Amino acid sequence: MSEAFDCSKCSESLYGRKYIQTDSGPYCVPCYDNTFANTCAECQQLIGHDSRELFYEDRHFHEGCFRCCRCQRSLADEPFTCQDNELLCNDCYCSAFSSQCSACGETVMPGSRKLEYGGQTWHEQCFLCSGCEQPLGSRSFVPDKDAHYCVPCYENKFAPRCARCSKTLTQGGVTYRDQPWHRECLVCTGCQTPLAGQQFTSRDDDPYCVACFGELFAPKCSSCKCPITGGTGLGGGKYVSFEDRHWHHSCFSCARCSTSLVGQGFVPDGDQVLCQGCSQATP
Repeated sequence: MSEAFDCSKCSESLYGRKYIQTDSGPYCVPCYDNTFANTCAECQQLIGHDSRELFYEDRHFHEGCFRCCRCQRSLADEPFTCQDNELLCNDCYCSAFSSQCSACGETVMPGSRKLEYGGQTWHEQCFLCSGCEQPLGSRSFVPDKDAHYCVPCYENKFAPRCARCSKTLTQGGVTYRDQPWHRECLVCTGCQTPLAGQQFTSRDDDPYCVACFGELFAPKCSSCKCPITGGTGLGGGKYVSFEDRHWHHSCFSCARCSTSLVGQGFVPDGDQVLCQGCSQATP
């Protein structure tokens, strides 16, 4: 008598029938499918043992059911994307959800390198400087209305230029005669001392420090021979003039008795000035 060889599920004999062996025993094909086969997430039918089964995350599909939910294209051997639990081919996904490049108007494909700014999107190779037309990539740029400039192009086109060296001012700087200057370019015409943050004046549009201006242009005191610059350093000090001579207030005194002559009558005596008393006295 032959040994029993029955299906582990329905107990029917498997002699002469197709069966599938598992760790728990042999199964006839119908019982195996009913017991172990997955249900297709699309058609809700069992995926038989002789069918090609595809799966994504925790969902299983017949090969013919694994399709784009919009165009019904098979996704079996195609790249796809899952959006809101729906499977989409790349074309449908890009058409529905991907942004368009603001430069070329083409779709920015998922996973491709892109740049976003101000609510707009560009292919990396399409985001160009409006000046030199080179890709901006990860470099710093300056927006100007609908244009974008790399820093060198923006400075060359828009940044103010120094009145002395004509190079652009990228930061800082000072204003002199309503024109921008590099701090290091605004120097005394006489001694080349930097004037930024210092008192200075000008002569024929050329800037001078206090010392050089006094030495070169301020009137000289006829007594002490020093420039008359006053406390302001700009040639505005108080002084006394007579004919073509000038004196500091402190220097304008009688040559004999040293009495101050400021606001007093005086008598010129050659290169000297005398008070009225000394002018009447016998030398």
